[in-house]
Amino acid sequence: MQYFLRFIQILYSVYGFILFTAFLLLIFPLVVIASFFGKIQGGNFIYKLCQLWADFFLLMMGIRQQYIYESRPDTKKQYVFVFNHISYLDIPLLMKAIRKQHFRVLGKAEMAKIPIFGFLYRNTVVLVERSSAAKRAKSVLQLKSVIKKGISIVISPEGTFNTTHQPLKEFYDGAFRVAIETQTPIKPILFLDAYDRYHYDNIFSLTPGKSRIVYLEEIPVEGLTTKDVHWLKEKMYNVMAEKLIEYKVSWIKPQTPEGAF
Repeated sequence: MQYFLRFIQILYSVYGFILFTAFLLLIFPLVVIASFFGKIQGGNFIYKLCQLWADFFLLMMGIRQQYIYESRPDTKKQYVFVFNHISYLDIPLLMKAIRKQHFRVLGKAEMAKIPIFGFLYRNTVVLVERSSAAKRAKSVLQLKSVIKKGISIVISPEGTFNTTHQPLKEFYDGAFRVAIETQTPIKPILFLDAYDRYHYDNIFSLTPGKSRIVYLEEIPVEGLTTKDVHWLKEKMYNVMAEKLIEYKVSWIKPQTPEGAF
């Protein structure tokens, strides 16, 4: 029975890959056309296409969203949105989570090398290369430029998948430095079930089911300076970690004491 269920899950995952690719190919000509209208106007249209893709993909995969508003986003505000990075589903979930504001996601530069998808990726995200301080600093400048144009930004402060089995992995400074230097409030979003729907360690682990998205209280940054980056980072880490524990997410495992068998 176990092998049969595993076979069904693999078929389901393959079905998901086919849906993903088919819709990408369907919207690709529109993405190419939109790219000629610039990073702002064209980029906003491409994000609308991505939101349609997320709606279609998650619906057809039987992944149903549940929105938990501990604090609703103010649609008239700009934010530095931050989220916990735990699954391959994080990007489509972001497209579902943020609907009333224009935004741009900070993304890994190496993803832009993927054929076809890479073209869409380059035209929708602010690319970051973490190989050097100079390249990371360039990405921060780009994010600040996006905010000046009236667009919110989305950053995973963990930088990559949290594989620690703790609520979160260590945060980078970037999101908090940008928030302070542009005086833009931080709005945290939590994905509680993405780990269960699509595990980061196995591309054939896709499963249908619920997907809860939690909107936490925004963190104001008025009056803070760059000297407060570490304090703000720690504050945000603690707020998000405590909420993940409170909601009893499944990836948190108790740490084994050193020397235990």
